[in-house]
Amino acid sequence: MNMSTEKFRQEVYHVVAAIPRGKVVTYGQIAFLTGRPQNSRLVGHVLHGTPRELRLPCHRVVNGSGRLVPGWTGQRALLEREGVEFRPNGHVNLKTSQWKFMETEIQEFPGPPTRP
Repeated sequence: MNMSTEKFRQEVYHVVAAIPRGKVVTYGQIAFLTGRPQNSRLVGHVLHGTPRELRLPCHRVVNGSGRLVPGWTGQRALLEREGVEFRPNGHVNLKTSQWKFMETEIQEFPGPPTRP
């Protein structure tokens, strides 16, 4: 693994660790916060390989439409316990449950994000 890949992995972990209980973020938000908005698919790859012992709240990450990770049967239960709301189609209600980070919070993250 090269240094750039490991740096990105650590940045993703840093953002995921900061997601508040009861909120979710999208792969795209994480990519944006790391300063690499074009790498949302890579965020998913990184999270898929996250060691359990890190105890990161990966269950709080969903796709851009609020869809849960396919095949992860426990993700919904974990989110429901935290008060995350769902729409009738089974997707997370992003209007009520998406983490809307503030400009000051963005500055805490490693990437140099710019406003879209």
